[in-house]
Amino acid sequence: PFFCSGCPHNSSTKVPDGSLAAAGIGCHFMALWMDRNTVGFTAMGGEGAQWVGQAPFSKRGHIFQNLGDGTYNHSGALAIRFALSSDANITYKILYNDAVAMTGGQPHEGGLTVDMIARQVRAEGVERIAIVTDEPDKYAGKADFPAGATIHHRDDLDLVQRELRGVKGISVLLYDQTCAAEK
Repeated sequence: PFFCSGCPHNSSTKVPDGSLAAAGIGCHFMALWMDRNTVGFTAMGGEGAQWVGQAPFSKRGHIFQNLGDGTYNHSGALAIRFALSSDANITYKILYNDAVAMTGGQPHEGGLTVDMIARQVRAEGVERIAIVTDEPDKYAGKADFPAGATIHHRDDLDLVQRELRGVKGISVLLYDQTCAAEK
């Protein structure tokens, strides 16, 4: 299987050499069947819980956890809250494609925006938040990100991920690119 041509998950589901990602619910689940260093999956809302349990017994110090924006809105925010109560090192990659694409491209309920998600995860206790997007200029003076959140072009995804995998505790990478089927 492959992602659609122009799909943001073609880039967003990649991880740096030596890193591991855990699958989530949504189109990005297909990364399991690709050469992406992506493993396992969990029920919606349980993203990262498997690593919270495994981390104390593993020599691996960190994982990336893929989490779609629709799932974040449904129950994934609770998964992040749970992970924050642990000693696990997880970077949640919130894959913001502005649609519930796998079930027909509906907009997700509640009208969440990238800066709103960033403020929510900061309010939960996430200190390090990075936004990666194909259009970083669209946020200039138009978004209300929490202090310390950084904005990067998607060309810098590997570099940003390398930095985040060194963060102790829970970090969030918001990957913002519209679903190719919805453009």
